[in-house]
Amino acid sequence: MRAAASRVSAVPVASGVHWIGAFDPGLRNFDIILRTANGTSYNAYAVRGSAGVAVIDTVKAEFAESFFARLESVADYNEISTIVQNHLEPDHSGALPELLRRAPQAMLYVSHQARPMLKGLFDPAEFAGRITGVGTSDTVSLGDRQLEFFNTPYLHWPDTQCTWLAAEGMLFSADFLGCHYCDERLFNDAVGDFRFSFDYYYSHIMRPFRGHVRNALDLIEPLPLLTIAPGHGPILRDDPRDYVRRYRALSGSGLHNTTAKTLLVFYISAYGATRRMAEAVAAGAESAATECGDAGDLRVSLYDIEGSEPQPFVDLIEEADALLFGSPTINGDAVKPVWDLLSSLTMVDVKGKLGAAFGSYGWSGEAVSMIEDRLRRLKLRVPVPGVKARLSPTADEFAACRELGRQAALHLLGRAEARAIDMAELV
Repeated sequence: MRAAASRVSAVPVASGVHWIGAFDPGLRNFDIILRTANGTSYNAYAVRGSAGVAVIDTVKAEFAESFFARLESVADYNEISTIVQNHLEPDHSGALPELLRRAPQAMLYVSHQARPMLKGLFDPAEFAGRITGVGTSDTVSLGDRQLEFFNTPYLHWPDTQCTWLAAEGMLFSADFLGCHYCDERLFNDAVGDFRFSFDYYYSHIMRPFRGHVRNALDLIEPLPLLTIAPGHGPILRDDPRDYVRRYRALSGSGLHNTTAKTLLVFYISAYGATRRMAEAVAAGAESAATECGDAGDLRVSLYDIEGSEPQPFVDLIEEADALLFGSPTINGDAVKPVWDLLSSLTMVDVKGKLGAAFGSYGWSGEAVSMIEDRLRRLKLRVPVPGVKARLSPTADEFAACRELGRQAALHLLGRAEARAIDMAELV
């Protein structure tokens, strides 16, 4: 960020609208998983109407002093009629309990999903009768201007919502369309180049919920947007639709052919046995498509992940329909590159995809069942039992690998035979 002394005063954003948040230039990691080379901002806003003042979001508790100082520079506490909390994560709600105490006449508006979560912030009984749940199209009046709410869950918590100020064409979007980038010049046409931070934030925060991203975009794209005021990062007043278009592109499909089902086989092999099993699995999948006359409806890809970083595979995984993993068992475990790739699946939406495992072993053979367990915990479907072979696979074990691939393909193509499930298999 630009080196400057932090100004403890509100920043005008539009007529009657002020930024009252806080800057955190020294932050280098956020929620453990994000690196924040440029720090971040905790954005909060005050909106003045003829019948009162609304405060939209607060800040991390450690920055409450500067938040209250900025708020006090533009409003008295007895003027605050409305508090909107678009998102309850502590970096946005840390000062909320104290704000409710300082403005005892104010009503708190949160999404319906947020109401049961409030007990994690304070004892709701302390503010009984002051909390209202809202959903899409609900409104609250400030006299000569009105706030409207849009329910946008899982961006990136279940409770998230956006707030629309039609009088100024301004969307208060919480974490949606934000980023971790601290620059006290505050506005996107005044700060440095933050495009990397914008895309990086999407990839690590919003990408697992891209279906919900698209639903939210459907709600806000018809709005006459003049300004997007997010919960982190620069306020988007110059061509805000450019950032909406970027989210639409990021949340879309990256594959040119979106009609074919895709089956990916990832493997790593110590002495070649698991590699040969992977080849048999892939061949079995291709044979199933051919025998069903659906060869053009299935794309099978085989990847050796030895020496590879997980990140290049994430785009493929996000678009794929089936993910099959092959690993030898070493020291009673699957090998590290497989776990590294599996851990990357938390970055994308894999719920409902088909999964399976296979691999060779020398002594105990736990890797296959461990991978299957991880896939189930990630909410993939694992309808086909895995295959494991001791040392060099036999002809029967290669046949089992081909059948594993074949059955996985049949499930993708809707051609799998119904089977009775032994309840012991679910234990």
